[in-house]
Amino acid sequence: MNVNILSFDLSRYNAAELHESLLDFPAVVLLGPRQVGKTTLARDWADASNARKAGSAIYLDLELPSAQRQLDDAEGFFQAHRNQLVVLDEVQRSPKLFETLRGVIDQRRREGESAGQFLLLGSASGVLLGQSSESLAGRIATVELTPFQLRELPNITKITSTASTPSEQALWVRGGFPLSLLARSDAASLRWRDTFIQTYLERDIPALGLRIPATTLRRLWTMLAHHQGQMLNQSQLAGALGINGAKVAYYIDVLVDLMLVRRLPAWAENTGKRMVKSPKVYVRDCGVLHALLGLKTFDDILAHPVAGQSWEGFVIEQLIAAAPQATSYFYRTSHGAEADLVLAFRNGTRWVFEIKRSSAPTVSKGLHSAIADLNPAQVILVAPVTTAYTAKSGISVMGLAQTVAWIAAQIHKSE
Repeated sequence: MNVNILSFDLSRYNAAELHESLLDFPAVVLLGPRQVGKTTLARDWADASNARKAGSAIYLDLELPSAQRQLDDAEGFFQAHRNQLVVLDEVQRSPKLFETLRGVIDQRRREGESAGQFLLLGSASGVLLGQSSESLAGRIATVELTPFQLRELPNITKITSTASTPSEQALWVRGGFPLSLLARSDAASLRWRDTFIQTYLERDIPALGLRIPATTLRRLWTMLAHHQGQMLNQSQLAGALGINGAKVAYYIDVLVDLMLVRRLPAWAENTGKRMVKSPKVYVRDCGVLHALLGLKTFDDILAHPVAGQSWEGFVIEQLIAAAPQATSYFYRTSHGAEADLVLAFRNGTRWVFEIKRSSAPTVSKGLHSAIADLNPAQVILVAPVTTAYTAKSGISVMGLAQTVAWIAAQIHKSE
């Protein structure tokens, strides 16, 4: 299947956020793992800008030596392109640029210029956020582009040449990376993900200057996949890998920084209970998770012990992406109170979510205890049900798509 993912469209939810940020800030950093669509979105944005006014945007890929040479005199280059939006791809490869950008932005501010000057793309969040917080505080906004989310599936026919919309099941099996989700078959999708993993280990991570043995990092990544949704036990992982705990912590930091792994923190606010403190760990994209475990089809996944945790991680990523204003946690006490996800907002509102793979889910005693401790405004049990209903306990039971739609409606109502 010939998939054209280069047609510009605002159908990706992050595109609207990107647009608003460019109207308000001199610089915007677009974060996301490699192959997620950052370059497509940015280049289409530049093309659309140039279509409106020729020469209004310029794009540089800093992986190319020719682009790097153009920035040997970065200040001079930016001056020469003063009235253009400058798009810099893979900007984490040139961290020294941030100091120059600060000076250029401040100079232009004094001369009355403000928003929409630079769009920076990168696939290493820690590097970029660290540099930007030190050099560009108050001058930069951050937008994260995730793999395709469930709420974006109806838009895929608008931004690709595909004739049909992928299903929720396909998104769970293959994950949301465009070339994996839209592959011609499950086998082709798995081959793409295997190559993606190998490329990260052998090329992308070394390109960041990180000297990590590829075989060790792959073993760790695979072990994390087997422990999907479980408490992070670094000493256990270190023992299995034959390395010290500090190295395990560093390697996990790298995977988190590359937005490939999520450490979901435990709820830490005082509730008068003895709280579990270790984070849970998830491979963020379920398609990558399944590739690490060698699972090709839906049936393969259902037959594997990780199926429930895979579904949990898949749902958590969808819910967190649907509510970017919230801070996410899980809740667990030493006495058995437990909730899979808590979304906490700045105004003190809390939503609690429990996630079950069963189509006939039951509410656990641990969830009732967590509700009593947290006093949330809303509790939803997310399960693969086709019709939402209210359980005898008063808890709402919804399918994933219904839950995401509910979150969107609540956030829209509060704006």
